[in-house]
Order: sequence, then structure tokens, then C-alpha cells
Amino acid sequence: MRRAQGIRTVALLEATKGVVVLLSGFGLFALLHRNVQALAEELVKHTHLNPASHAPRIFIEYAGHLDDARLQQLALAALAYAGVRLVEAYGLWCQKTWGEGLAAASGAIYLPFELRELLAQPGLLTFCLLLLNLAVVLFMVDSLRRRRAARPLR
Repeated sequence: MRRAQGIRTVALLEATKGVVVLLSGFGLFALLHRNVQALAEELVKHTHLNPASHAPRIFIEYAGHLDDARLQQLALAALAYAGVRLVEAYGLWCQKTWGEGLAAASGAIYLPFELRELLAQPGLLTFCLLLLNLAVVLFMVDSLRRRRAARPLR
């Protein structure tokens, strides 16, 4: 019963990520044919940030380089990523073996990047995210191992 609850928890986490990225993708589509740099400048002004300081300046400059083709590429990539996360969540929720395999593989892909980030810029948040992802991957691998051990021999 505990394993099933853990898998459902991971399914909810993946579904949440999928929905957030899905909404972000639709948000990017909404920016098509709009002056994204002007919107970024307005957002910086609205949040009372100094547009000359480092992060807001980079945000505004990057927004100035987003043309419709790039926005569409980013939106489609977000929709594809969200689709994978939502399919993974479905597979986990329904306790499908392929869902657990997909969760283990998709989580493991990020581990080297997260480790590199932790080594380059150590921080508590980076460390916690690496540990969380590692725990999910190990949990999924263990679940797959237990499922295989419980399967009768043919």
C-alpha cells in the first residue's frame, strides 16, 4: 500500500509539472504577434524593479530577441514536454509498468545536469532538488525491481 501511495504522489507531482508547463505554453502562444520587449518592460516597471539592474536588464534584452517564430518553437516545446509529463502521470496513477519506467528514465536524464549545477553553484535549493529527483528515480527503479521479482516465472 505504501508503494502505491508513493507512486501516486509522484504522479501528482508530474501532473502538476505538466499542467504548469502546459499553461506556460499557451501563454507563449498568447504572446504571438505582440511586442514582447514592451510587455517585459511593463512587467519590470509594474513590479517596481530597476530596469538597469542586472536581472531585469537581461530579461528585457532577451524578450527583445523573441520573434514569433521563436515564441512558437518555445510554445510547441512546452506543449511536447507537458504531454510527456501528463502521459507519465497517467501511467503512474494507473500503476502501469511503463509509467514507472518512464518516470525513472525521465528523472535520471536530469541527474547529471543537476549535479553539474550543484558543483558549479552550490546552494541549498539546488542540493534539495537533486536529492528529490534522485529519491524519485531510486524509488521508481526499486518499484520496477520489486514488480519484476513478484512476476511469476514463465
